[in-house]
Amino acid sequence: MYTPLIKGLLEYSDKKSIRFHMPGHKGRTIYDLAKVIPDIDVTEVEGTDNLHNPKGVINESQKRSSNIYGTKKTFYSVNGTTAGIYAAITSSVKPGEEILIQRNCHKSIYNSLVIGRIKGNFIYPKYDSENNILTVIDPNEINDILNENKNIKAVVMTYPSYLGICSDIKTIVDVVHKHDKILIVDEAHGSHLEFSNNLPISAESAGADIIVQSTHKTLPSYTQSSMVHVNSNRVDSDRLSKMMSMFQSTSPSYILMSSLDMAMDYMINEGKNRLEKVLNYIDEFTSKVDNLEGINLFLGDRKYSFDKTKIVINATELGLRGSDLENILRKNYNIELEMSDLFYALAMVSVMNTEEDLDKLYLALKDISNTHCKKKLKIKEDIKFLHPIKYVEIYEAFNENSKFENLDDAIGEIASDYIIPYPPGVPFVAPGEILSKDIINHIKKFIDADIEILGLNNNKINIIDK
Repeated sequence: MYTPLIKGLLEYSDKKSIRFHMPGHKGRTIYDLAKVIPDIDVTEVEGTDNLHNPKGVINESQKRSSNIYGTKKTFYSVNGTTAGIYAAITSSVKPGEEILIQRNCHKSIYNSLVIGRIKGNFIYPKYDSENNILTVIDPNEINDILNENKNIKAVVMTYPSYLGICSDIKTIVDVVHKHDKILIVDEAHGSHLEFSNNLPISAESAGADIIVQSTHKTLPSYTQSSMVHVNSNRVDSDRLSKMMSMFQSTSPSYILMSSLDMAMDYMINEGKNRLEKVLNYIDEFTSKVDNLEGINLFLGDRKYSFDKTKIVINATELGLRGSDLENILRKNYNIELEMSDLFYALAMVSVMNTEEDLDKLYLALKDISNTHCKKKLKIKEDIKFLHPIKYVEIYEAFNENSKFENLDDAIGEIASDYIIPYPPGVPFVAPGEILSKDIINHIKKFIDADIEILGLNNNKINIIDK
């Protein structure tokens, strides 16, 4: 038998790593759903309902999830949050119309502009130069942009960010609704917020119009299972339903839908109490790490809310980049993190992590603090955004003929593809934008730092072939 993928997955499973990465179930089972997977891996037969026209058990499950989150309607997505984002945006903004999106958003939001032939406007996050981290978007800037451009139909924001930073969503809701626009929230990393008063307010409670969640990221459902919540009468639910059907498989996975059903039942029966315990474990962990030399946690700022289930670790005072720390924890301590960048390593904690998990992470960090040299690492590169000039719309550039060009020869040309440092996976150049000398030099810094750049081919950049 030759099954390389299964072999690789089983080898990882056999390591019994401590998981501080997605998915939120952390490899632990609830309700023993895994035991019945062959039995429930079915199609639309009598009694199983139809995701594309739910009237029975799927409809009942979706209604229950909607009630739990306090929304008007909930759709299940088995094509992940990506499909939900596509549906939310294309159901709210028609071809040729305009949208305002948070610049440091997920690639799926940019792709929605290509799919829907939508004109994009951007609002940029603030940059904390002291901590080298992108923070929040300013409600006042949103208000100014909507005052200047009455053609914008909807606003899209990310809440919380990958690193747990939460913009002032309640004020943003008020601003967007004052202009009678729709607010779409990519809450991919925040499906757990609704279940604790000790976390930032959820987008549902804040009054956003459409919320798209990667349930699998922070709650115990299976990878690729997500939800889309309708939360106001501004949303055309019928059109959203049509777009959800368009972007979902005609053979939806009952395993994934069942895992959403399971996760919701778990959270209201046991998960809420367990989440509070996990938050207490995080507080204890944070207090202990505060005493470690050379290890610092980013805990946000009083100016905004912060999701403390995102443990953002900096060890540059030990001479370690975020990627160095991630590799050490993996190789020497069997601890697997979610991601890392130049400065930080991210441990994602969910309701399924245990006190023992956090104790082991602390002991590993304590050992690293004691054994690594205390030399501050000065990193010249930063992650702040340059502000590229748009030459043509994203969807126009995406559909033009293109070619690869050497970086230095591409100055002044028009990008035909995204340029995305990975991690964090956020585009700093989009199709249709002019490649200035500053942007090319910025790209070179990331190459020199040995950070993977999506959109390059042998360090050549894809441009429109005029």
